[in-house]
Amino acid sequence: MSLRTQALRAAVRANVPRASRSFSLLARQAPKAAVAAASRMGLTSQATRGVKTLDFAGTKEDVYERADWPVERLQDYFKNDTLAMIGYGSQGHGQSLNARDNGLNVIIGVRKGGESWKQAQEDGWVPGETLFDIPEAIEKGTIIMNLLSDAAQSSTWPEIAPLITKGKTLYFSHGFSVVYKDDTHVVPPKDVDVILAAPKGSGRTVRTLFLEGRGINSSIAVYQDVTGHAKEKAVALAIGIGSGYVYETTFEKEVYSDLYGERGVLMGGIQGMFLAQYEVLRKNGHSPSEAFNETVEEATQSLFPLIGKYGMDYMYNACSTTARRGALDWAPKFKEANLPVFEALYKSVRDGSETRRSLEFNSRKTYREDLQKELDEIDNQEIWRAGKTVRALRPDAKKEDL
Repeated sequence: MSLRTQALRAAVRANVPRASRSFSLLARQAPKAAVAAASRMGLTSQATRGVKTLDFAGTKEDVYERADWPVERLQDYFKNDTLAMIGYGSQGHGQSLNARDNGLNVIIGVRKGGESWKQAQEDGWVPGETLFDIPEAIEKGTIIMNLLSDAAQSSTWPEIAPLITKGKTLYFSHGFSVVYKDDTHVVPPKDVDVILAAPKGSGRTVRTLFLEGRGINSSIAVYQDVTGHAKEKAVALAIGIGSGYVYETTFEKEVYSDLYGERGVLMGGIQGMFLAQYEVLRKNGHSPSEAFNETVEEATQSLFPLIGKYGMDYMYNACSTTARRGALDWAPKFKEANLPVFEALYKSVRDGSETRRSLEFNSRKTYREDLQKELDEIDNQEIWRAGKTVRALRPDAKKEDL
């Protein structure tokens, strides 16, 4: 694990209460905030216990809320279950701690003596009691939560598959392995429920939003329903791992949208656009600080938060008339220029090209070294070196955040 990852994890831990503290109060407070937010946005709903039908821009969808799954109900629903979290990366860390704080019976399964084993112990998981090697954890668990990396899910499946016996439930947080089974060779047994709950954010966000009493939004899907209760189980698990509200999708749509979004505006696209704008400013004589402030700092610290909280139209209205006019004029041009790129991207996701590229790279013996080389290249780009100095000037800057 890199020093930066260690610092981030340490920063999260520093602001996290001990797992033994009750989360009941926060869990009960969150629904009030959700209702207030829905009211502000003009959302109307027809509610029955466990489901609300909301109007999303003219399309009605069912949404499940934490309000209908208080901790007492969660604990009763899973009273005979043991959640075996296989893997302790970002999502495994966040989801397992949240489920534990919700009073569910959780155990961790990772390779003995590895980095994840050490991290799990630091978070209070006890070897022989709540921390086991992978085969033993699967044997003890009734709900097998396979949160290994996509490449690791593929490489370990021949050993794991025989342990997923009748009566257990197989859980994922990504449809990758099952949807692209021709490449991953992950074919679930026919006699178990197969479900997913996919938080729409990083594992750290899953954890921090839970501790703030809000909860992340997540999608759920059912790939195989043997018991007739797979959907209800998926909803309950989504709430159990820290979701505030949950909506339905399919394994296929979850993985297509996820891979597409990550490569697009969420990560790949935004890095490309940031870099392009910054470089044009620098070529035209602007200083690094000015180029960074006009490209990244104003976006992340001022404008993007307004979009997230109130919407694009609000952000436009909050800007000067000159800025607003220019943004409205140039937005269609950016759409026209980017549409072919996004169409090609979606096609590469759907036809499996992105999957094969990911599996090939992430399965290399030199994976960590090759990845670090690419990340170091980004870290060493002038835009992000300038950014470190700019971030240090923020009034709330902390040394560990830089």
